[in-house]
Amino acid sequence: MDYTLYNYSLTTALVLMLFFALYFVTARTPEKPIFSNYMRSRRIMGAALLLLSANYSVHLCCGLRFRSPNAAILMNISTYFLCYWLFSSALTALLDRTYLTRHRFTCHISYWMLYTATACCIFATTQGIWQHTGLMAMALCLLAYGIMLSRRLILTYRRAVSLFDDTHSEHIAAYIRWMSIFTWWALIYGVSCGVWTFLPDKYVFVWILSSIPFYIYLYCSYMNYLLFYEQVESILESETATTDDTDTASTDIPAYHATIEKNLKGWLAGNGFTRQGLTIEELALELGTNRTYLSAYIKATFHVSFREWIAAHRIEYAKQLLMEEPRKTVAEVSEASGFMSLSYFTKIFTEKEGSSPAKWRKH
Repeated sequence: MDYTLYNYSLTTALVLMLFFALYFVTARTPEKPIFSNYMRSRRIMGAALLLLSANYSVHLCCGLRFRSPNAAILMNISTYFLCYWLFSSALTALLDRTYLTRHRFTCHISYWMLYTATACCIFATTQGIWQHTGLMAMALCLLAYGIMLSRRLILTYRRAVSLFDDTHSEHIAAYIRWMSIFTWWALIYGVSCGVWTFLPDKYVFVWILSSIPFYIYLYCSYMNYLLFYEQVESILESETATTDDTDTASTDIPAYHATIEKNLKGWLAGNGFTRQGLTIEELALELGTNRTYLSAYIKATFHVSFREWIAAHRIEYAKQLLMEEPRKTVAEVSEASGFMSLSYFTKIFTEKEGSSPAKWRKH
């Protein structure tokens, strides 16, 4: 068999991976305390990429897959197990800075050592079909572990999105959407790696080449997120602290609902929702209540999040401006309605009305 394509693809992936890993570990960030968690996450991700780079280097320099296929499978599944933990912990920590604890770190390292020791025992004490079957079983365990970590990350992501939507009128969740995309991509790619590990040698280059867009997306996402990290982390810190202070509030629904409803009518009549960057905390202060009561009122009465409720009022106001002030551009209408992003305004308007603002105005 000609290994030229395999070697070229492995070399290309290895060079890119080493570059990304070294950047994650050594590149500087703004010298502010708030970026410490971002730096920690990026270094963990860099460690995962260095580990994968070491795996690729062994394959490239030693040709392990062709000399001892089962030994190559053993090395791969052990590497992937530890990398699954590093990848998931790096991303989860971006949304929950309390996630990484010494106890959790020790537990997962212990899981990895036990998993690797078990795989080594299978490799050393069995042969032929039994060895292959044992390694297949270990691959299935790896898949289950990856799914468990992905589920935890997705739940953390959804909690963060819910927090943003319930407290801010702007679409803050858009800044972290890449984590959801990457998690699902990583899950699919991880399953594929488990399958392709057992594929015939002539198809291995497909597995290697598939990693290149995966890691490019990861690198670009971390680079872009640096622009929004301070804003997102500040919100997470402040909202978490506020939640801790207000979650024990009374749930006397009739009393506070009546007060909020009365005060809210005047606020809506004055188009208070057109203020850009409005938060539920600011609105609660204006209405003479607290954010817990107001959030509960909005959910119980309108069955939507704070962001969706504000967006609905802004869309109705924008429709009024589109009809009554034809000289205003769509961008001016968007800004006057309280939207900070024209693209987000267009997206929300199109979803609600079935056409873009410009087309809706013509009709």
